[in-house]
Amino acid sequence: MTQLGLEEQDAADKQQGPKPIYDGERLLMGKHQVILVSLACLTSLLLALLDINIVSAVSWKMVGDLDPVHGISRLPWLTTCYALADCIVVPLYGKLADVHGPKPVFLFSLGTFLIGSCLCGVAQDMTQLIVFRTVQGIGAGGLTAVALIIMGVLFRSDKDDLEGATSSKTAFGAVMFGVGLALGPTLGGLVSDSLNWRWVFYINVPLGLLAFAVIATMLRLPAQTRRRKVDFLGAALIAGAAASALLIADWGGKRYAWDSTAIILLAVAGVVLLAGFIRRITTAREPLISLALLRNPMFRIMMPISLIGGLALAGGLFYVGGYAQIGRGLSPTRAGLLTLCMACGLIFSALVGRWIIRLFGKFKYLLTASGIIQSAVLFCFSGLGDHTSFVLIGAGMAVIGVALGQTLGLALLFTQNNVELDDIGIATTSLRFSQQLGTAFGFAFFSTVVTRFLAAHLTGRAGAANVNGELDTGVLATLTPDQHQAAVHTFIQATNWVFLISAFLVLIPSVLSLFIKERSQAEMAAARS
Repeated sequence: MTQLGLEEQDAADKQQGPKPIYDGERLLMGKHQVILVSLACLTSLLLALLDINIVSAVSWKMVGDLDPVHGISRLPWLTTCYALADCIVVPLYGKLADVHGPKPVFLFSLGTFLIGSCLCGVAQDMTQLIVFRTVQGIGAGGLTAVALIIMGVLFRSDKDDLEGATSSKTAFGAVMFGVGLALGPTLGGLVSDSLNWRWVFYINVPLGLLAFAVIATMLRLPAQTRRRKVDFLGAALIAGAAASALLIADWGGKRYAWDSTAIILLAVAGVVLLAGFIRRITTAREPLISLALLRNPMFRIMMPISLIGGLALAGGLFYVGGYAQIGRGLSPTRAGLLTLCMACGLIFSALVGRWIIRLFGKFKYLLTASGIIQSAVLFCFSGLGDHTSFVLIGAGMAVIGVALGQTLGLALLFTQNNVELDDIGIATTSLRFSQQLGTAFGFAFFSTVVTRFLAAHLTGRAGAANVNGELDTGVLATLTPDQHQAAVHTFIQATNWVFLISAFLVLIPSVLSLFIKERSQAEMAAARS
């Protein structure tokens, strides 16, 4: 590169905001192209993440149209199948992105996601909707992970520059995950009340096609530094182990007895497949997760933190919508306003993130404090009643949003900036895998909690709403006042148990985060000087 070119690149490196992308001396993407590609990635990321939780607002309406009697027991599968498909394919997408580059993998994922969205919009029964949601999840698994990979490459920070990383667009991209969690129910409620629930899937198409065009024409990244192979066998082994575990969590004690042949066979299969995967990563020439990555202390500690955090988050967020709509009779739009409070907390958190980092000094203390705050709010939610003020609930959601805004973005950034560039894809998708696996477990587990509670406490006082221990949401409006009160009060008690369990679970990552080894801001400043 010429002296003038070096000076231009040095100047670009020093300026704030997006920077041009070079491959040696060759300019691949200018500043404006980086901005457009980043916006396309963030849009695609938001669409995929919205669809994880947008169903939480309209699902109660979906089951009323497609299966009002057995809807509550089958309802979690609308999210579980999506999360299951998502988390199973995530490690494979990460490796494919490391081998072939993020661009073709991203385009394939986005195309699959849009096809699945169209199919969900035309579903005629719950079985079809569950199958089509699975197709959508297969696309979303690559979409969310590869979008974060692209953002991680475009805005990769100095691993010691925590403050700079916090203010980078990569941090904002990671916070988009939390915004998607929060805005999903709000947007779903508005679309459902204004049009119908099918349009929550159709709205993905125009924005998705626009993002597809931008990525296809503008994204150009440096060539991979070395050729690598894809471990399809390893991907199949971990996918099978995850699927077995999730089916046990969802079917155990409900569809099949815990000591039934089906559950025992699933457990044996899961253990064998997991053992096969562990052996595979220790013997394969190019394993799905490299041993060097497993030796990385930041990666090792963030994997269980992401898993347990996803599990706790599933119960806390999904059943807030259920409490508001079934327990308190709010429309999807009004119920979505509660999670809009969380979005406000997330935005506020992103704006003050740099000062919060300075206050705590170390990342692990921030994770610990955030977990304690979330636990306290969820514990308060476990006491929600028939007349709890929505102002208090909204305030609690805003506080959760502030805490999530700090943990979601920084957890990903710290991991990306502490691994080699060639491993950034599998490191990113491994965290997504752990979080989605935890979320899928959470939906299955908390569905069991609610179903068991309703079966044990829903009595004849609920009238026609009690169908052999299942709550028929389609007849709530036709019940007498006493019957309606008995039915919704039992449902609220069931959701209270979900919030209580989530409050204790979210404390586990808080404790684990204390084992993260990192340098303080003063130590990093001394090292740079």
